[in-house]
Amino acid sequence: MNYSKKVVDHFLNPRNVGEIPDADGVGEVGNSRCGDIMKMYLKISNGTIVDAKFKTFGCAAAIATSSVATELIKGKTIEDALKITNKDVIEYLGELPPVKIHCSLLAEQSIKAAIKDYCNKIGINSEIIIKNY
Repeated sequence: MNYSKKVVDHFLNPRNVGEIPDADGVGEVGNSRCGDIMKMYLKISNGTIVDAKFKTFGCAAAIATSSVATELIKGKTIEDALKITNKDVIEYLGELPPVKIHCSLLAEQSIKAAIKDYCNKIGINSEIIIKNY
């Protein structure tokens, strides 16, 4: 399978790998068909994502898209992070093979899952917030 240079770079040198022990939001998504599992950790201050880390069990594309997702959301408000789509992840990477597009969807879903967890922890109806994006 041919991957772009950016996919290979984010696979071999993933950014923001690890956990945030006192994370404000944690989201885990997975795809049982291919076995990719993504877990994203967020640290949020005054509505802004000040740190993001991930732990992913999966293929090169899954690790690369997780890495990119954390890069794309760091420093963004919750609202702006919710606007990030799988197409943004793919665009950042240059391309993904068609059979690996689902990895970019998992990256988008992990962002939303972590934000949903944060909203639930602070007592905000996450369904209303996430539905708007």
